[in-house]
Amino acid sequence: MKKHYDFEKMKGEKNPYTKQLKQPITIRLDKATVEYFRSLATELGMPYQNLINIYLRDCALNHKKLELKWAS
Repeated sequence: MKKHYDFEKMKGEKNPYTKQLKQPITIRLDKATVEYFRSLATELGMPYQNLINIYLRDCALNHKKLELKWAS
């Protein structure tokens, strides 16, 4: 393996699949929820947005549904 590589001559190409990987959205969460995920993410050493994404992906993959019972 070379000790030095010259990246100056490389032609950069963007990943053609980038847009398929994630979709940016705007979501409004309450402060307590965001703080919970931020503190948990700090413990795990990862960005809190990634942690929220992992949690939601797990819910979607396992078809978890929230059961709400409204008081009448």
